[in-house]
Amino acid sequence: EVQLQASGGGLVQAGGSLRLSCAASGFTVGDYAIGWFRQAPGKEREGISCISTRLGSTYYADSVKGRFTVSSDNAQNTVYLQMNSLKPEDTAVYYCAANLMRVRCDSGSYIIPHEYNYWGQGTLVTVSS
Repeated sequence: EVQLQASGGGLVQAGGSLRLSCAASGFTVGDYAIGWFRQAPGKEREGISCISTRLGSTYYADSVKGRFTVSSDNAQNTVYLQMNSLKPEDTAVYYCAANLMRVRCDSGSYIIPHEYNYWGQGTLVTVSS
């Protein structure tokens, strides 16, 4: 059974850091595109980053580029999102998701939410000003 479990959210002051984890089971994270998404209250879910370990590629939305870093650990079958220099506008529920129909993820074209078929439960990140 394919499962994803996101964790690591919490309350942090502006300028602080958090590391989110996405632990996977039922498949190997290194074989497929894994995305990070977020949804703020009243807003649509947006794709912010993705990784293709097999192709050695990553993608970041402009809103997080230079502050967030996505990585994977095949031994742990886990994908991470290191978030630095957090801003109040980063406050959202963060989700990881897997696209088991695709390997590639190197542009915004590959981080469309409805194209991801397995989702974690979400973890809340709150950034105070």
